[in-house]
Amino acid sequence: MLNAYPSAVAEGAPLSGRDLADRTWVDLVSPTEAERQAFERASGLSVPSENDLGEIEATSRLKIKNDALYMTAPLIFAAGNEPCLPTPVGFVLSRRLLMTVRVAASAAFDTVAKETGAAAKSDPAAVFVRLLEEQIDHLADLLEQASRDLDDASHAIFRPERRKRLSHESAQLRRLLISTGRTSERMARIHYTLVCLDRMAKFTIDRANDWLKPDMAARLQSIGSDAASLVNYSEGMVNRVQLLQDAAVGIINIDQNDVIKVLTIASVVGIPPVLVAGIYGMNFKNIHEYDWAWGYQWSLALIVISALLPLIWFKWKNWM
Repeated sequence: MLNAYPSAVAEGAPLSGRDLADRTWVDLVSPTEAERQAFERASGLSVPSENDLGEIEATSRLKIKNDALYMTAPLIFAAGNEPCLPTPVGFVLSRRLLMTVRVAASAAFDTVAKETGAAAKSDPAAVFVRLLEEQIDHLADLLEQASRDLDDASHAIFRPERRKRLSHESAQLRRLLISTGRTSERMARIHYTLVCLDRMAKFTIDRANDWLKPDMAARLQSIGSDAASLVNYSEGMVNRVQLLQDAAVGIINIDQNDVIKVLTIASVVGIPPVLVAGIYGMNFKNIHEYDWAWGYQWSLALIVISALLPLIWFKWKNWM
């Protein structure tokens, strides 16, 4: 689909250079090959292919061709707790036109489209800056949501009283490990997107300084500063995720060690009584206690004493 702003080109209508004369921004959403070719003929600009959008080298993401800036970045369009799957987006910025190509819907793009569609023809760089600003705001919202999720996880892991059944507590900690792991993955993707946006802002300032308006350059510098601060914030959150995961694993290990300790004590305490009972259970005639009037009581007392001695030893060593 091809959308042109400030006024839209009728769907299915042929595109010409005259159609683009009064346009500031052309947004290609999952364009067909016919739409790609029509735009390239009308504008003289190349539309990045899907392979071009997926390139990860810096020289492939940021380049100049025919006095136009070609930039690509993996943007995150997800909202709330949706999976943060990056979507490659291409930007082509020239003096007279901004072109974007993407394959997914975006609330940030829709917001800028409404602003641009309601206004007269403006500076293409201004639309480009607004798209970056909206994306920065969106990533900041995602980081705030992730921070709240980590707060909830931290409260659950470090709560002062842990009196639930061991199976329930272990299940909850496993869920928290999965949740924080997903948050860590989200932080990594947001971090990379922020780095790409920072590079795009700096690249535009450096390579378009001869025709970029001073106020646009100042806003791009602000975008770079915001991206850098959010990068630092995301790095701190990644460290916090690692702390919470280590704490959850440590608590699970402690709980399991407590279970093993109880079983070990029970097995050690049970060995002497079993040994005594086994000895007196032998049917040999030369066992003198068989002829005692208090032989049965003697064996019971010996079993109890043999069980208490290990318990006293463990208690004296502060092992229980």
